[in-house]
Amino acid sequence: MQPEERDAAYLWDMLDAARTIAGFIKGYVFLQYENDRKVQLAVERSLEIIGEAARRVSDNCKNAHPEIPWKNIVAQRNVLAHEYGEIKQERIWLVVSERIPELIRALELLV
Repeated sequence: MQPEERDAAYLWDMLDAARTIAGFIKGYVFLQYENDRKVQLAVERSLEIIGEAARRVSDNCKNAHPEIPWKNIVAQRNVLAHEYGEIKQERIWLVVSERIPELIRALELLV
């Protein structure tokens, strides 16, 4: 399978994980999120999945869709996976409450 043929699967994985995050935080405000360690861990894992899938998307696909912040998504995954002591829940909340809905809309157009 050529890399470009795998892009559809990676994009689907990203969309699925993004929708999962949206479901996890639906109806939440930051204070609820901040006090729910299970949801925090589930959100972090889903962000890792998004980042790992984004890392694997071909350069051709990334270049064709600059509206998706590929580098930022992968960088967030790297922080979660390798610098987990540096995770700031306020920053994660900002990402999932503001950026994930935008990502979902962008990915829905591609999948």
